[in-house]
Amino acid sequence: MLIKLIIEIIIGAVCGFIANSLMKGDTSSILKNLILGIVGGFVGGLIGNLLGIGGGWVGGIILSIVGACLVVWLVRKLVK
Repeated sequence: MLIKLIIEIIIGAVCGFIANSLMKGDTSSILKNLILGIVGGFVGGLIGNLLGIGGGWVGGIILSIVGACLVVWLVRKLVK
């Protein structure tokens, strides 16, 4: 259980870095990327469940990246 949580946090961080790179964001904050990746994974999972897509590692990672991009976009709109 704990190992699965640690793996999911690491995958979330990687997805946050990928989303930040895709969205041409600031890469200086590791914590920000980690939080965006984890929140993005949650958002991507919700979107996947609503649309009935996803499943497996690859689908989950893709949905996490899409969710993290959505979160990055939303944070930029709210901060401006």
